[in-house]
Amino acid sequence: MSSYKGDSFCNFCSKMTSLTKFLNQGAEAILSCAKKLNEEQVNLALNILYDCYKTKHKLIVSGVGKSGIVARKIAATFSSLSLTSIYLNPLDALHGDLGIIAEEDAVILLSNSGETIEILEILPHLKSRRNNIIAIVGNINSTLAKLSKTAIDASVDKEVCPLNLAPTASTSVAMAVGDAMAAAWMQMVGISENDFAINHPSGSLGKRLTLKTSDIMIPIKEIEPVLHSDNLQKIITKLTLGSKKRGALGATWIRSVEDPNKLDGLITDGDLRRVLQKFPENSWNKIVAKDLATVNPISISPQKQAIEALKLMEYNNKKKVYVLPVIENEKILGMVRMHDLIIAGI
Repeated sequence: MSSYKGDSFCNFCSKMTSLTKFLNQGAEAILSCAKKLNEEQVNLALNILYDCYKTKHKLIVSGVGKSGIVARKIAATFSSLSLTSIYLNPLDALHGDLGIIAEEDAVILLSNSGETIEILEILPHLKSRRNNIIAIVGNINSTLAKLSKTAIDASVDKEVCPLNLAPTASTSVAMAVGDAMAAAWMQMVGISENDFAINHPSGSLGKRLTLKTSDIMIPIKEIEPVLHSDNLQKIITKLTLGSKKRGALGATWIRSVEDPNKLDGLITDGDLRRVLQKFPENSWNKIVAKDLATVNPISISPQKQAIEALKLMEYNNKKKVYVLPVIENEKILGMVRMHDLIIAGI
């Protein structure tokens, strides 16, 4: 470990110790908040959020300054979890933006002092719309706390800031309260992984939860099959040609004589290498497709999530699998490759 220019190693370690101390102070503030929560007030807040979701109303979140930044994060979190949430700048609210609030929408207001003028000025207008107000405040005896439907005590003994001035511990606690409310609300309404993925379709998690095998597979009509009696040269040719549109696949399939849409066996590059090692070179001309095919290969249905295909490939106990046939009603519909799953970001 090297020190910064002009600093001794001891000074550098001292700075690291200070950072640890301030992190611990922030963590202690959050733990202290958890211990003093009023169960009745918390349950009322969660019921307001529950009713908001079930009645298809919006959640409005507002705050000024650093509290406003925390409010934006809380609104973004709830929106990502399927509760329509909007951050409202209280400075703009009195100049027309109150129009985004409908009757009986739920509202979360954040203020460390609980006496923020801009927040208090919009309170009468929220009450006239019959909005249920949840306050997250640093002073449970404040005006905002008293005029809200319920108030969550997010007070801190002191800020992490050495001067006890910059909002640090107070904003960490308010953020933690918002995140905890979101987590508890998720549990109440039963938000599932699929619900979450709907709002995160482009992220890696969304792809894992929404992409199906059918979305990634190579359609079987693009893949040249072989017959049971095809010789080694034909097999190598089909493996090399692979897909008509995607080139070599590292696999081909044996078409059933009775049913042209039924898979009688799967042949991969690995199968080819293994059979060439097993048979002496002077007998290679006698090898046919049925000699090296896997007759009952691991397969997957088109409705399964693509992540399930990846799990089947990774945790197969028999041998490494890089290609899975996609089967439905005993008909082969296509193949999915490890390569395609990686490209899709699974």
